Amino acid sequence: MGTPLLVSVVDDDESVRESLPDLIKEFGFAVQAFASAQEYLASDCVDLTRCLILDVAMPGMSGPDLVKELWRRGYRIPVIFITALGDSSDQRQLRHCGAVECLIKPFSEAQLLKALSAALAFD
Repeated sequence: MGTPLLVSVVDDDESVRESLPDLIKEFGFAVQAFASAQEYLASDCVDLTRCLILDVAMPGMSGPDLVKELWRRGYRIPVIFITALGDSSDQRQLRHCGAVECLIKPFSEAQLLKALSAALAFD
């Protein structure tokens, strides 16, 4: 069996950074969590990340801004946006930013697994 694929979670909400990685590990993935876009960009995980689960609204650099910065640097990592706020027009805009899926918090395990499967199908 090979090395598990790395899913990186970027969310300023500590409760999300504590709970979401446990669930993702149950699905069989490796996971790293980051409190900010800047922390993620400064890590050595950018090259290894196969899917990015990204909060939309964060202090400093927002989720969509992080995606734009990754594109500028030549990275095309599949993204699943997560947000506590949002409607269908917001979701359309996020898909224009390259999102595979946009999940509204709270979301189910099944919704997350489906989104991860879709994101990694692009791999």
